[in-house]
Amino acid sequence: MPIEFAKYHGLGNDFILIDNRHSSEPVITPEQAVDMCDRHFGIGADGVIFALPGQNDTDYTMRIFNSDGSEPEMCGNGIRCLAKFIADLEGSEAKTQYHIHTLAGVISPELRSDGQVKVDMGVPRLLAAEIPTTLAASDAKAIDVPIEVADKSWSVTCVSMGNPHCITFVEDVAAIALETVGPQFEHNKAFPQRTNTEFIQVIRSDYVKMRVWERGAGVTLACGTGACAAVVAGVLVGKCDRATAVELPGGVLEIEWAEVSGRIYMTGPAQRVFTGCISD
Repeated sequence: MPIEFAKYHGLGNDFILIDNRHSSEPVITPEQAVDMCDRHFGIGADGVIFALPGQNDTDYTMRIFNSDGSEPEMCGNGIRCLAKFIADLEGSEAKTQYHIHTLAGVISPELRSDGQVKVDMGVPRLLAAEIPTTLAASDAKAIDVPIEVADKSWSVTCVSMGNPHCITFVEDVAAIALETVGPQFEHNKAFPQRTNTEFIQVIRSDYVKMRVWERGAGVTLACGTGACAAVVAGVLVGKCDRATAVELPGGVLEIEWAEVSGRIYMTGPAQRVFTGCISD
């Protein structure tokens, strides 16, 4: 059966978007998603995102298969792309804000007049059991704790944005051998569901540089949930302001951790690259 798709990216973090509104289950399998994401023999992407019917009074449901076939709870750059995709599908009926059901809860992206998408990412989860990690007691927070990875001791802070993140601050983010160190963090026994890992270099308290190894996708040009988690970690260890710009290889995300509500807001771009159709 032919499948129409659109390709979008958020700061170079690219996705294949599929209109799945006619079914509550994805129209392709994780194995097919792996083939589609292949950058030499497929379309090429960091993941495949499905726009499914809404649940529990939400507008839509988001599902995503990573390029390795695994399914993450949520994706920050991906949900911005999904919001743009939905608006393109709806045309003149498009809204400026959507409430989207994800495996990490309800996420609400807002399409702004300047072309940016602002997303209410919810409240970060900090208890070790919520992340999950064994680097602290289940009812405690893993903030600035040591971990041995790649024959080195790292100081890390763990945050969940609905998916697990391990953040470490370094002197020179460009010097990190992501392809070597990243997998060892992802599969470390301290993270029973694996983890995304963010390496952060503080330029100013309101501006940081970040490189990321994403669980299930490897090195990517940007990670929205990772940028949010990084700012939370930076505030917790006294290195970042609550409103901080995060520079990634693909561009800059504006992150704010609201002091009163405790909610995280992420603002960044999402752009359509092309559309197409594939068949067996």
